[in-house]
Amino acid sequence: MPVISVRIPQLGEGLQEALLVEFLKKPGDRIKRDQPIYVMETDKATTDVESPYDGTLVEWIVEPGTVLSIGTEIGRMEVAAGIEEMPAGHGPAAHSAASSAPTATTGNTRVAARPRTDIQIPPRTRRLLKEKGLLEIAGQIPCEGGKLMPEDVEAWLAAGGPTAATSANGDVALAVKAPPAAVLVSNEQFEVVPLSQSQITLNYRLVRGTQAAVPVTVMTEVDWSALEAARSAARSSGGPTAFAMACWCVVQSMKTHDRFRSAIAADGRAFRVFRRINLGVAVALPGDLLVTAVVRDACQLDQPRFYSALAAAVDQARDDKDQADESTTLTVSNIGKAGMRWGIPAIVTPAMATLAIGQVVPTPVPDGSGFRFRPTVNATLGFDHRVANGVGAANFLDHVRNGIESFRLA
Repeated sequence: MPVISVRIPQLGEGLQEALLVEFLKKPGDRIKRDQPIYVMETDKATTDVESPYDGTLVEWIVEPGTVLSIGTEIGRMEVAAGIEEMPAGHGPAAHSAASSAPTATTGNTRVAARPRTDIQIPPRTRRLLKEKGLLEIAGQIPCEGGKLMPEDVEAWLAAGGPTAATSANGDVALAVKAPPAAVLVSNEQFEVVPLSQSQITLNYRLVRGTQAAVPVTVMTEVDWSALEAARSAARSSGGPTAFAMACWCVVQSMKTHDRFRSAIAADGRAFRVFRRINLGVAVALPGDLLVTAVVRDACQLDQPRFYSALAAAVDQARDDKDQADESTTLTVSNIGKAGMRWGIPAIVTPAMATLAIGQVVPTPVPDGSGFRFRPTVNATLGFDHRVANGVGAANFLDHVRNGIESFRLA
């Protein structure tokens, strides 16, 4: 039976490229025509892409999290005799997706083989990979039968893979450079090191933000006293952090400011106003990586369930699982955790706004004939002026500030 290519179709007029989000089918699956088989993200929407053929999936030849041109070959299917490959917009030749990951070694230049994406990682192995700081490069570790076991990881380390070290604050970090397979090119002058899939995704969304959004920034000071008091009361029982409480306040403001749960239509003539709030929270990972955790249906949750859902989403994000989609209209970033008082946040599409919460600092305020110090943060809101105007953004940020300053722990 013939094997033909599966290519990215034209997903919208004038579209040149799209982000491959995830595969919905695996090699060996029997697939019907028009059945969704993978997910693509464009500047217009996140879309389930349907199979153009009846047949059996043979293989995927690219990785999720990759930005690809329209027409790129991403997989191959075995089909019945007589079925011809369908043209799919424009794009590179059939061999180009695979040729982006050469395997040859010449002279003093090392070139990486493409990591495997079809391996299964049991929970015990995942824990070991996280402990060793190797989760991101798990696909480069040899294994038998498509399942990566702890003994495979240990054998690879014993054969010269990277080791891990624990820093003074308990964080696990690689103690030596990544193995040669993580380096695309190495010579006397430089090395070419591939970006992680999460960084490729972030870069794609940042570029989309600069191409489409009209960025504007507003900022205000926020009295953090109520959150500090609530955090002190909750600390002994392992309750939520002050940042989690601030995120709760953001959700309450989004309920009454519908522009901050909206996205502009592709033709620029309408808004898509989401009925529910899927709050994004930026999560920093080792190696200066950044992904987005999402608290889904946040507006439907009371405080205890919200804090639990936020913690679960952050835990998932720490496994390098970005959760943002077109319904994630606003992302909150805790730049204060990195010691920053304020910063101008980028708009990371699909969100239309980013709220950066800075470091808590004691600020002098008049008190009778003298001064007292109160804990204060700077809250900086970057937003897309096509979706919200300055007054609307200022009113939203003022509502968030009032919610934080009058906060009560449930």
